[in-house]
Amino acid sequence: MKDPGLSSKEWDRIQRVLHWGGPDRQVSAVEKSTSPEHSTFVINNFNGTYYVGNELLATIVAKDFTGVPKHYGGDFFQAKVFSNELKANVFGEVMDHQNGTYTARFILPWEGTMSVAVRLIHSSEAVLVLKKHRNTDSDRVYFHGYFVGKTTQGTHVVQRVECNIKWDGVVLSTQRNCCCEYHDIRTGLTWQCHKPSILPCDALLDHSIGGTRDRSTAFENLLLNSKYMNRWIKGDEHLIRVLASKATIGVRESCRPGLPTPIPAGFYLNDVWTSFVCAAHHFTESATAQCLKDKSIYIMGDSTVRQWFEFLVKTIPTLKRMNLHSVYLVGPLMAVDVQNNINLHYRSHGLPRRCGRTPMASFHYMSNEIDDMVGGPNTVIVFSMGPHFINFPLTYYAYRVSLVRRAVVALLKRAPQTKVIIKTANTGYKNIYDSHWYGMQLDQILREAFHDVGVYILDVWQMTSCHYDKGQEDIHHAPVVIKNEIDILLSFMCPQ
Repeated sequence: MKDPGLSSKEWDRIQRVLHWGGPDRQVSAVEKSTSPEHSTFVINNFNGTYYVGNELLATIVAKDFTGVPKHYGGDFFQAKVFSNELKANVFGEVMDHQNGTYTARFILPWEGTMSVAVRLIHSSEAVLVLKKHRNTDSDRVYFHGYFVGKTTQGTHVVQRVECNIKWDGVVLSTQRNCCCEYHDIRTGLTWQCHKPSILPCDALLDHSIGGTRDRSTAFENLLLNSKYMNRWIKGDEHLIRVLASKATIGVRESCRPGLPTPIPAGFYLNDVWTSFVCAAHHFTESATAQCLKDKSIYIMGDSTVRQWFEFLVKTIPTLKRMNLHSVYLVGPLMAVDVQNNINLHYRSHGLPRRCGRTPMASFHYMSNEIDDMVGGPNTVIVFSMGPHFINFPLTYYAYRVSLVRRAVVALLKRAPQTKVIIKTANTGYKNIYDSHWYGMQLDQILREAFHDVGVYILDVWQMTSCHYDKGQEDIHHAPVVIKNEIDILLSFMCPQ
């Protein structure tokens, strides 16, 4: 196995965290998989009255399409308590008892009337399909490389070939000398492309997404069909009445690095997120500009964190985007506010990246970028890593995370006042190429790798999971959610 870049002790711990139960035998009929129509839940020991801060438990019973209770675990359920009238939501922790039953645990954080909702994201049988294709089918998402040059006769030519990462379990070709390889000495990473028939390897100019390959069987496609997944299940319809309490919920200390993420990490009320991680507050337009004043903010990663760049540019009128003539989705992007001395930057985390045709020179590995930063009290680094890595072996993602961790540790050693903020994964798509079950597993690796490094972990998994405004289950969430994420980001940057 390729070295994941972590110590054996760390990797063993991560493997334990990632463990996911499932069927104890081969299931070949959809009728034997978990049914959202037949599965149900009941509130445990229902009371007529609860108080703010009380714990609420619900038991989920998974059943197949014939109504028979399941006797093994591994289903991917998500749960929340909510009130549509109050625009209030709180995430619930789901514990798998590995026998077909699950416990959903909630903290009741606001006064009023609310309900419980449980959703089956994937059956345990569908999770097995996701595992299988991640481990054996990494090239089901592939990329293109564009070689540009001239023939010996002087004719301009563009040759497009397939490209991908070079890693154990990712096979671009079984033939020897098939490929052009592009090795980055600092990271040890290699990108590879099929050799073009006419042009040399050094003629590679651009990169883009290539496409997808569906190697799923008919049975597997059924398990991942919308009829069988991402459905709300029927259950206890009791309204929960919660009265005010003198008790306080959570620890509201000043926002600082290294704080753990509780469950729940906070809650929405009137579409405003109250954090249980630390004493986050809500920023007006002028307060946002004041917080960012005299700072250089470097945002790196995928499009979900690019949304933060876009939000800040729209929020601060004096922050003007510069035209760097780059491909927008990838960057680099830059906005400046001369009045407040703000420099705001965005760029992608580097290859692999699903995008339109983009110059190869635009892709910088994130760890290299961090290595080249001076850092200091006026420097803020914000990054995310997730959606573009989900089809590859876990060891590849772990290695990429280890590179970034090494760079961050070195940066904080030479410039300890630098603020480093990690945005966790969004919930979103549910298909074989982009299921957020994949994203959740990568997110757990990221959190475990950075849990003792002294960075801020900004949890958006719970925020995006429980909010009602999910659109078409898009990984890119609504402005109301982004605003609440930005408020926590600014609270980390400006805790006073």
